[in-house]
Amino acid sequence: MTGDRSMASVGSAPFRTVLNVGCGPRSITRLHQHFPPRDWREVRLDADPEVEPDILAQLPRLSPVADASVDAVWASHSLEHLEEDAARIALEEFLRVLRPGGVAMIAVPDLQSVARILVEDRADEILYQSPLGPVRALDVVYGFAPLIAAGNTLMAHRTGFTGTRLKRFLEKAGFAAPVVYRLANHELFAIASRPAVGAAATAAVA
Repeated sequence: MTGDRSMASVGSAPFRTVLNVGCGPRSITRLHQHFPPRDWREVRLDADPEVEPDILAQLPRLSPVADASVDAVWASHSLEHLEEDAARIALEEFLRVLRPGGVAMIAVPDLQSVARILVEDRADEILYQSPLGPVRALDVVYGFAPLIAAGNTLMAHRTGFTGTRLKRFLEKAGFAAPVVYRLANHELFAIASRPAVGAAATAAVA
């Protein structure tokens, strides 16, 4: 499913603080290019103390982060590592910490595109090369096998999304106008916003 809203239209508001959820090791390449350091202050959140995050917390809860305290949330390949109910809670937490009008950008594996490969009996086919090594169709579904085999069981995938399902999860969490793009490397990219104060009030009395 391809969205019809351009990336340029998302950045028109003066956002300044982005919460990088599941940030991993510090690296400028781990933050989406929409958030250049000259314009954005990155706050890194992760459950692993070894990556030295600004905030040590484990999804789905973002308890250390205050309500309406950030302008954007970037979550790259975090939701699929949660159980289904936990993924729903995580999205509600993303909404909670966003300021009205703030934007969430979310990347997850695209199960629909991988399913086409699986039904052709190509489960072990290498789809692309990642910084950690070759990624097979099964890795997209279940998580990157070499890391899991090495004992990092948090890298296992516990739920999954198609474009329609991700959009539905975002709407259920309370996000406004979610748009889901299908990208290369069997990836979905979603953009959704927290309703502005006026819009939320109007919806409440409608």
